Amino acid sequence: MSLPNFLIWLIAAATTMAILLRPFRLPEYVWACSGAVALVALGLLTPAQAGHAILEGTDVYLFLVGMMLVAEVARQAGLFDWLAVAAADHAAGSARRLFDLVFLVGTVVTVLLSNDATAVVLTPAVYAVTRVVGAPPLPYLYVCAFIANAASFVLPISNPANLVVFGDRMPALAPWLLHFALPSVLAIGSTYVTLRWVFRDDLRQPLKPSPPLPPMTPALRCAALGVAGTACTLLITSALGLRLGLPTLAAGSASALLVLAVTRSSPWRLVKGVAWGVLPLVAGLFVLVEGMAASGVLQALAQMMRGLSDTAVLWTSGIGAALSGNIINNLPAGLMAGSLARMADLSGSGTAALLIGIDLGPNLSVSGSLATLLWLMAVRREGMHIGALSFLRLGLVVMPPALLLALAALHLTS
Repeated sequence: MSLPNFLIWLIAAATTMAILLRPFRLPEYVWACSGAVALVALGLLTPAQAGHAILEGTDVYLFLVGMMLVAEVARQAGLFDWLAVAAADHAAGSARRLFDLVFLVGTVVTVLLSNDATAVVLTPAVYAVTRVVGAPPLPYLYVCAFIANAASFVLPISNPANLVVFGDRMPALAPWLLHFALPSVLAIGSTYVTLRWVFRDDLRQPLKPSPPLPPMTPALRCAALGVAGTACTLLITSALGLRLGLPTLAAGSASALLVLAVTRSSPWRLVKGVAWGVLPLVAGLFVLVEGMAASGVLQALAQMMRGLSDTAVLWTSGIGAALSGNIINNLPAGLMAGSLARMADLSGSGTAALLIGIDLGPNLSVSGSLATLLWLMAVRREGMHIGALSFLRLGLVVMPPALLLALAALHLTS
């Protein structure tokens, strides 16, 4: 390997580790942008190449802003807290029923609002409900983490990584469902069965009476309408095969304006609640992946994959993407997978296998996806500590069967 290529991969590895470990408690986007700047400053990428890489993410940025607006509006209106209390109320003292309802709510939130919303917004609400009803919180908190990834390829809108992998080759809704409907059902079902089995002893304990379900306020109704409207907008957009970014931003903005008008509240609280640092984080990662692509490694992988059969490409892509996401996080891995799919001119099933690996593979470790890292931070804010080894032990039980079943289903339907 030449010195420039070695430096590119060294900077990429160091940046990824800094994003995961956050030295000096600096935000993740600081390290992503620092790595991108280092590539340009050392002459490993030209400013034009870096600028082109940043502009390639425009649709992703628009999508993220729209989804963050919808999620933050729902959070500030108390919609997720209301759903969690409703789940506890319907559980009627049964831990198993509460587990099922949390799993169901987590699935719906992931499918319609993205896995990041499940990790960030639903996790604190679920923790609060478990404390009220006297349930051991770990089984329900783990549900939030694992379903956030397991259900994240049901729809194109369920995970920002979906936009990254497919880019401008995003399939319309009908072809998407043809590829991913059965794999999604099996991945979600396998995750449910495994978690229910692992936590079977915890779910035998009776629960305390749940708190009374509060009435739906006008703000709650408007937030729910905004979520439903956004979901419908994006389903229609997907069905038409259009880019998702601008419609997502429009739907998120409309939802925010509706709730702000009904509550007559200032927009500044909403604006401050949005995690804007995600945008420079993603932009920096786009530049890093551009650098890794320039090193020639992706070209070599693409050449290798052109010589494989469709079946070998499917299994190699899915398992390889799943493992790589746990090494370098699934967002940069997804960016690389998207570049690899275009270089190798992969078939629809090959690209679909890459996406399943990128979305589902992170259920192996806490470093696997941005959503899992956000979930871990949310858990720690509640005063709980879940170690990387504890998560890995559970991930080794939950992720492999879900991944193998999903890839087998994709193979059968391709």
